Amino acid sequence: MPNVPATSALPRRDQIRREAARLFAARGFLGVGVDEIGKAVGISGPGLYRHFAGKDAMLADLLIGISERLLEEGRRRAGGGDGPAAALDALIGGHVDFALDDRDLITLHDRELLNLKEEDRRTVRRLQRGYVELWVDVVRQAYPPLADPAAEPVARAAVHAVFGLINSTPHSLGSNPGSNPGSNPGPVERVGQGERSGQGERSGLQRDGMAALLHTLAHGAFAAAADAATAGSTTVDGALAGGDAPAGD
Repeated sequence: MPNVPATSALPRRDQIRREAARLFAARGFLGVGVDEIGKAVGISGPGLYRHFAGKDAMLADLLIGISERLLEEGRRRAGGGDGPAAALDALIGGHVDFALDDRDLITLHDRELLNLKEEDRRTVRRLQRGYVELWVDVVRQAYPPLADPAAEPVARAAVHAVFGLINSTPHSLGSNPGSNPGSNPGPVERVGQGERSGQGERSGLQRDGMAALLHTLAHGAFAAAADAATAGSTTVDGALAGGDAPAGD
C-alpha cells in the first residue's frame, strides 16, 4: 500500500517524482513499471501519462531537475558576498544537505545516467560541468596555493574527491527518512541503505553528526590539496582531473 499520508499534501506531479525516485533507487530504473509507480501514488498507471510522457520522461525530469537545482543553489551560495572561505563553506553545506535529504536522487545519479536518452544525458552533463567549475573556482579562491595555474589539476581532483566523499552518504547511513517505512527494500536498497538482520538495522550516525563529519572531512581534503600544491605535488593524472559530474562520475 502507498504511504498516502506522507505524500497526499504534495501536488500530484511531485508525488509521482517522489515515488518514482524511491522505486528507481530501490530496484533500478529497468526494474520498475509505470503501473507500480501509479499504485504508489494511488492512481492508475495510465493516469500517470497526464503528468509525464512515460518512464523515460520521469527519469529525465528527476536527473535534469536535481542538476539544475544544484547549480542554481550553488551559484546562490557562492555569491553570498562574505568571501571565498564562507562561499566554500556554504557550497559544502548545500551539497551535504542534498546528500542527506535526497539520498534516492544520489543513487539515481550514481546508477541511472546511462538510461537517459542521449539528449537528456548531454543536458545533465552540461549542468554538472557548470557545477564542477563553480566549485573549482571557489576552492582556488579559498585556498591560495591552489590558485597557481600548475595547481589547477589538484584543485579539480580534490573537488571530485569531495563529491565522492559526500555522495557516499547513502552507503553510510541506515534507513532513508524519505522512504516509505512500510515498503520492503529490494537487494539494492538493502546494500545502499543498511542491511537488516535479526538484530535490527545496521547502526549509523544521526543526520547532524553525519553532516558535521562530512563538513570537517571536506575542508580537510581541500586543506590537504593546498598542502600538496605548496609542496609542489601538482602532477595529477588527466583522468582524475577530467570528470564532470556532481555525483562523482
